[in-house]
Amino acid sequence: MPTPEAGSVRGRRAVRLSVVDPATGETFDEVLDQQPGELDDVVARAERAWRGWRADPVARTAALRGAADAVEGAADGLARLLTREQGKPLAESYAEVARTAARLRYFAGLAPRTRRIDDGRPVHSEIRWRSLGPVAAIVPWNFPLQLAAAKFAPALAAGNTVVLKPSPFTPLATRLLGSVLASALPEDVLTVVTGREPLGARLVSHSGIRHVTFTGSVSTGRAVAGAAGVSLARVTLELGGNDAAILLDDVDVDGIADRLFWGAFRNCGQVCMAVKRVYVPARLHAEVVEALAQRAKTVAVGSGLDPESRLGPVNNAPQLARVVQVTERALADGARAASGGHRLDGPGYFFAPTILTDVPPGSPVVADEQFGPVLPVLPYGSVDEAVDAANGTGFGLGGSVWGTDLDRAGAVADRLECGTAWINHHAELSLAQPFAGVKDSGVGVAGGPWGFYGNLRPFVVHRPREA
Repeated sequence: MPTPEAGSVRGRRAVRLSVVDPATGETFDEVLDQQPGELDDVVARAERAWRGWRADPVARTAALRGAADAVEGAADGLARLLTREQGKPLAESYAEVARTAARLRYFAGLAPRTRRIDDGRPVHSEIRWRSLGPVAAIVPWNFPLQLAAAKFAPALAAGNTVVLKPSPFTPLATRLLGSVLASALPEDVLTVVTGREPLGARLVSHSGIRHVTFTGSVSTGRAVAGAAGVSLARVTLELGGNDAAILLDDVDVDGIADRLFWGAFRNCGQVCMAVKRVYVPARLHAEVVEALAQRAKTVAVGSGLDPESRLGPVNNAPQLARVVQVTERALADGARAASGGHRLDGPGYFFAPTILTDVPPGSPVVADEQFGPVLPVLPYGSVDEAVDAANGTGFGLGGSVWGTDLDRAGAVADRLECGTAWINHHAELSLAQPFAGVKDSGVGVAGGPWGFYGNLRPFVVHRPREA
């Protein structure tokens, strides 16, 4: 059976796209740079495959469970390749592969439920569910495999087929994943396409695509929604966040410092729902800054292939430039770096883990999503002030509240304008729960049964009552 990528270059000399190892800044491999004109054939084949895939839910479940087994069996190759192109520590890459398999297995166990409505009329209505057709999944570079599975696992389980496009910064592990899945899935049920723009723009606007699911920036998400709207395709958009953590005045600083630090710095801060701002009572501000800065100064930073490394590099040169820009702007505006604040010497895209204090509230490192190993810590005078500041951006993905009195912390969490709020931890999700943002952080729902039903449409059958 050909890999999901193989048929897409029939009759054409392949163009290649270089892939850079962020730990060295050097090209280490290349991948097909597919062209928008190839998508007509790709989508047509996904449409044909859909007819058989949607028809047999029992075979579909078995195939998805087999796919999960195949992913686990290929974990070594997938994890090492993921670390080479993304930069994260190898242990985190293994965890991402495991999460990919777990999503396949979880959604394989879901099935739509038929519902009968009895409203006293001489007919009864039966609500059934049908799949949508080919789905376009556009995935960013921070969690290439995990976010891909978050899109294709529910779509496939619902009976759709998927055309999956990874970021051009991280295409290799996704291409390998597609080959692994091809051993368990029917041909053309999942197709991986790789390349630079305008490949993604053409995919989301293609008339044969019935659902577009995208994770990325707000500006690109708006463009995706507009392009998908031409063919009236359904859209699910997860558009990043600027999550705030509010520490209350009864917080145990030593007790929560590790969790707070890793809530901000896991994957080098390149997590949409990472802690990106910390609000602290003024009297505890210096203590919190010192606790976080001490961890930032001592954490092991290096190549993800080094077993001693806890933080890897920023994934790509444009993102590193963004991190440098917002940090230098904050320092120029009067902020102080309690740790870091600069690039690290040597090759690769490494930036010192940075804790900022005395940051003006309007600085881009506070108001926007920095998406890197930089964390501003801001003092507040009252809880109302902290909540207003936390809610004062256009983002609304997640947020957290930290304190000893859980009821009080819960009451503050209820006031956050976001899709998910955590108490005394951050950025932990279950496969069974919904994940969605408010405001500019997204449209639609991923995760759990909610994400599964987002890949289906209701089909209503009216039937006369029997005499």
